[in-house]
Amino acid sequence: MALGKLVFKPGINRDQTNYASEGGWYETQLVRFRSGYPEKFGGWTVSNLNAYTGSARSIFSWSTTDGANLVGIGTNNRIYVGAGTTLYDITPIYETYNSGTTPSTDNCIGTTNASKTVTVTITGHGATTGTYVEFSGIAGPTIGGIPVTEMNATVQVTVIDTNTFTFEATTTATSTTTGQGGTAITAIVYMPAGFPITTAGYGWGTSTWGRLTWGSGSTSPIFQPVRLIFMDKFNNDLVFNTQYDTVGTTGGEIYYWAYTSAFNTRAVLLSSVGGAVAVPQKVTKILFSPQGFLFALGCTNYDAGASPPDYLGTYDPLLIRWSNVDPDIGPEPEDWQPGTGKTAGFLRLQSGSRIITAINTRQETLVFTNTSLTSIQFLGTDEVFGLQELSHNISIIGANAVVGSNNITYWMGRDRFYTYSGRVDTLPCTIRQYIFTDLNFAQSALIFAGVNNKFTEIIWFYPSADSDEINRYAVFNYLENIWYYGELERTAWIDSGVFNNPVGLANDVNGDGWVYQHENGTDDGQPLGAAPLPIEAYIQSADIDIDDGDKYMLIRRVIPDINFRGSEVANPVTGANVTPEVTITVGVRNFPGASSSITNEEGQTTNADIVTATATVDQYTNQVFIRARGRQMNFKIESDTIGTQWQLGLPRIDARPDGTRN
Repeated sequence: MALGKLVFKPGINRDQTNYASEGGWYETQLVRFRSGYPEKFGGWTVSNLNAYTGSARSIFSWSTTDGANLVGIGTNNRIYVGAGTTLYDITPIYETYNSGTTPSTDNCIGTTNASKTVTVTITGHGATTGTYVEFSGIAGPTIGGIPVTEMNATVQVTVIDTNTFTFEATTTATSTTTGQGGTAITAIVYMPAGFPITTAGYGWGTSTWGRLTWGSGSTSPIFQPVRLIFMDKFNNDLVFNTQYDTVGTTGGEIYYWAYTSAFNTRAVLLSSVGGAVAVPQKVTKILFSPQGFLFALGCTNYDAGASPPDYLGTYDPLLIRWSNVDPDIGPEPEDWQPGTGKTAGFLRLQSGSRIITAINTRQETLVFTNTSLTSIQFLGTDEVFGLQELSHNISIIGANAVVGSNNITYWMGRDRFYTYSGRVDTLPCTIRQYIFTDLNFAQSALIFAGVNNKFTEIIWFYPSADSDEINRYAVFNYLENIWYYGELERTAWIDSGVFNNPVGLANDVNGDGWVYQHENGTDDGQPLGAAPLPIEAYIQSADIDIDDGDKYMLIRRVIPDINFRGSEVANPVTGANVTPEVTITVGVRNFPGASSSITNEEGQTTNADIVTATATVDQYTNQVFIRARGRQMNFKIESDTIGTQWQLGLPRIDARPDGTRN
């Protein structure tokens, strides 16, 4: 019998039918292409011992002058800086209340019999649901049967009204109490929490006055935007702001964290730093230019007639301001006041209705509005910067959906992908229909773009239509000019550089998350020393046939060509020797719309949606014998064992024509 090589075009094509994709690959999960041949993704390991809390939407890495490699992480309710295996909480303090403040915290604690809920009454507390509050000084030993050790802690609160919030203790109260806790209570309220995802609200007051019955909510939702956080570094320190990516909303303030090797400081408002003047507020995004100017993109303007030192004007979603750079001192990110001898200034975009995001490239800063792309270029004159509109007919699907690599900028629009390398172009995509017909546009603000330059990959993590959280990825390999996709829950990503491996963030079902070092090992690393799990990876070809399906084919055997380089020597769980292996599957069917059909050894034909003509292959397998007959066939390779890494070469198949019966 004749042997034939199975040669498939690299990449995945899902924008046409399975049969029309003959000669290519059609389905995949955690498989990439190297030099045109498919191979399993590398594994990942958890690098932090204490989990972050909340839904992570931001990651930023940098090195300090004393050699520390740091990572900043922003969630919807906390801000962290990671060093080594430890995450340090640097969340800004919003307000501190005690017996000497107005309002006072005196005897603010209450309990409810048979409930774990603790009620706190502080007039005008300023917290939002999800905010963390740190209590100390509550007198005990118990209140209503609940130990005060459970109250003198950092807790996450649920807001009842402007004067009252609650939190959950561990112990159930045995009596109802009010006005308890003593007069030495201190309550530290941290930066108010934001929403973990875009959230629809139907509450009172969200519709037209008097439209429905008194006290009823609206029938049309008001969408509360997800909290996004943008970070950049100034010397050894961290600068960040919060942003709300929804029409009609405004951004948050700019914060500053001063690095110390003890990690014992918290972020503060940039406007509170010594010498701060005219710092903008309600900022959509902050970003340092390569020349050291701190940009505030979409922000409050400078009003010389307003009260110093803030000089705050109105919010302008198209306004760009930048801080001062002194020719002798250098960058001054706290000084935003224009004037004689100052380089601080502003420009305003003319296209679009609001700034979405911005990114630095080698020679310019690119600013995206909802409809346009504009270049900010450093002039070096008294005007400092100039604007050049590059396109007024583009879209961008989210603030984190853009990334740059090798002097090319890539981003995801609302119905296609784009590139910019001196001009704006549409990026051809062979999985475009697959992505955009199964994407949750209500959660498009979550989409996060990343780079894995080791494998020349641009990655977009996105939520599928049936998910409110990121659960899938799409990859463009810019060296091989191909696409592939799969399922992976990563809410933020950064390429290697400061760290040896790409770093991804993931939230678990309880809202706690982990920092993953990717391309590290072969398996799905678990937190806190738990045993790793195998990665389930596969790739399946489109159907192929003989003589355009005019003849049946009979498949008798497969001669595999698989490289297991990179597999583990020993099982990391049991310590036993590893024998890496994969499963290959040959499926056949008679018509493109039919279920796969398998002919067993007795010559009986059965139909099944899931192909069962499989064989296990390891590095010592010479050939495997199967029996399958049909007009069309497909080939699949998959693995789900610990310690296995593989790359497929050119397997050969023993097949011959077997008649022309209908």
